[in-house]
Amino acid sequence: MTRSSATGVEVSATRSYFVTPLIIATALFMEQLDGTVLATALPAMAADLHEDPVALKLALTSYLLSLAVFIPLSGWAADRFGARRVFRAAIVVFTFGSILCGLSNSLGAIVAFRIVQGLGGAMMTPVGRLVLLRTAPRHELVRAMAYLTIPALIGPLIGPPVGGFIATYFHWRYIFWINVPIGALGVALVTRFIPDLREEWTPPLDVAGAILSGVGLSCLVFGFTIAGRGFAPAPIVATIIALGAAALFTYVRHAKRAPYPIVDLDLLRIPTFRAAVVGGFLFRIGLGATPFLLPLLLQVGFGLSAYEAGLLTFVSAAGAMLMKTTAQPILKMFSFRRVLIVNAFISAAFLAFNAAFSAATPHFVIMGALLVGGFFRSLEFTALNALAYADVKKDAMSRATSFASVAQQLSLSTGVAVGAAALETARAMRGGGALQAADFTPAFCVVALISLFSIASFLPLASNAGDNLTGRDQHA
Repeated sequence: MTRSSATGVEVSATRSYFVTPLIIATALFMEQLDGTVLATALPAMAADLHEDPVALKLALTSYLLSLAVFIPLSGWAADRFGARRVFRAAIVVFTFGSILCGLSNSLGAIVAFRIVQGLGGAMMTPVGRLVLLRTAPRHELVRAMAYLTIPALIGPLIGPPVGGFIATYFHWRYIFWINVPIGALGVALVTRFIPDLREEWTPPLDVAGAILSGVGLSCLVFGFTIAGRGFAPAPIVATIIALGAAALFTYVRHAKRAPYPIVDLDLLRIPTFRAAVVGGFLFRIGLGATPFLLPLLLQVGFGLSAYEAGLLTFVSAAGAMLMKTTAQPILKMFSFRRVLIVNAFISAAFLAFNAAFSAATPHFVIMGALLVGGFFRSLEFTALNALAYADVKKDAMSRATSFASVAQQLSLSTGVAVGAAALETARAMRGGGALQAADFTPAFCVVALISLFSIASFLPLASNAGDNLTGRDQHA
């Protein structure tokens, strides 16, 4: 966006790397917090609605299914109707869905309205990132992206204690209603500060691609989410995952022929985008598994309450917050390639270190490991989120954000599936029975090893990859 006056340029710059990221991060935090708060309150909801707690898990999976279906449409919608309009509408839809969920009196109603929430959430993350990419100067992109990393890390951490507190001292319906004032504030701030960005020409919607990608992603996300959790027999889960894989394989063939595919696979020809998406997929498997494995270890393995476990794990959010101010100088000093490689090793080591925790481990040791691990993990996410768009042309930004968001969502669901499978395998190898603390050791080691494999995607990067994002190329 061009400004004719010095004052206008200054205001635009301020919005780009302070106000705009803060507004977008607040909206994303609302979305991230909602799911983890809800997970903690499921037993209270089940008792009030006279449902089995296991059945209430449908409230979580229905949201994930909605994300998988609608995320690929987000980039096209932003180009067609304008990023500000779509982002604002996404907040409205998410908030409206929250109100309806809070008013629900049956499992079917909650599932239906969680799908409505998912429609809003699917548009919030990629469109919010798109707004940031189109407003922040390239050399400030890392700093701006750091704000967007925080919600993804803090939301799952403070969710359990917040959900436990609300379910214990208030009513589970407030879990949904607390989104209303946040959503109203978000709409006002977006209207006031977010610029109205849109493309002059929008390609026709790839309907066939949208159907194939929607079926493929929803089946994979749903299959990975319920895998190893006893929600359905193993053959049914395997069939769902196979159907999703077949639909995505068909989509790949379709995308090669379609003039404007809804998920543009040609973006993988860009080395920095490919490294960020493929390497990020492997690395984020650890992120997807940790909120599932760590609370279970602390509660089932060590006997802590959900509230105590949530308070203990929250400390890693402090490490993520510290990273926000240090990511830019670290990447400028050492380069993206070096940071991604070395930091992936360090982060995987801290993830594996969770396997060494025992009931006798002092809490300050656990908190210290989570604090430092949270810093390095957040640094890796910030670097990946920024590097993905280092060499993407302006007219391809919307497609790139949709693609990256799809990969991230799939990686988180895969992390849950891998963690659950490793946990069940460990339990089966000792003869079954109730989960024990020892069952978590191989699970943490497996997801840490997969995260470590992300290094293979970073090694081919050029030594100066992403330097245009930090200003490092100006001092080479």
